[in-house]
Amino acid sequence: MAVIGYVRPSSLEQGTALQVETLYKAGCEVIREEKRVGATMAGRKELRTILNFIRAGDVLMVTRLHILAASITSLQDILRELHTKGASLKTIERPIDTSKPTGRMFLDVLEVLYEFEAELLRERRVDSIAKAKSDGSYRGRQPTIDPAAIARLRARGLGPTDIAKKLAISRASVYRLLRSNVT
Repeated sequence: MAVIGYVRPSSLEQGTALQVETLYKAGCEVIREEKRVGATMAGRKELRTILNFIRAGDVLMVTRLHILAASITSLQDILRELHTKGASLKTIERPIDTSKPTGRMFLDVLEVLYEFEAELLRERRVDSIAKAKSDGSYRGRQPTIDPAAIARLRARGLGPTDIAKKLAISRASVYRLLRSNVT
């Protein structure tokens, strides 16, 4: 059985030295450190390495749950992969241990609370936008693509792929604007 630590900064300004020290004191034999900040799993090579090589009986340890996953969906995916391999998760602050029934129950309750909070946030956002629209103060997101630039490049004989490369935008955006006759 190995205890493997995972470290990642919460923000670009934050270091990881305290997390590393805490995990060593908690008994981690190996610590994998990520420099990547963000909510998704994209580019988190160290975590992927841990999940690829973790074995039955091993423990993945983090200082806090949000270091491992920023969303309940990501957390569920990670936990499912750990469970499938017979490994477990432990957190140091607000102790959670998924090798025990109470730890699994706590995460289930946490999931319900996260989903409830996310739904409340969505409702507030929709209400806020509706109010701003009725007040006339809602402008929406400002366009980031200049249709005139697309028209100029098209007039010069460039195709959608070349236009997209030149403006560093997606081809789908070019096609959409060309179809909508905005250009």
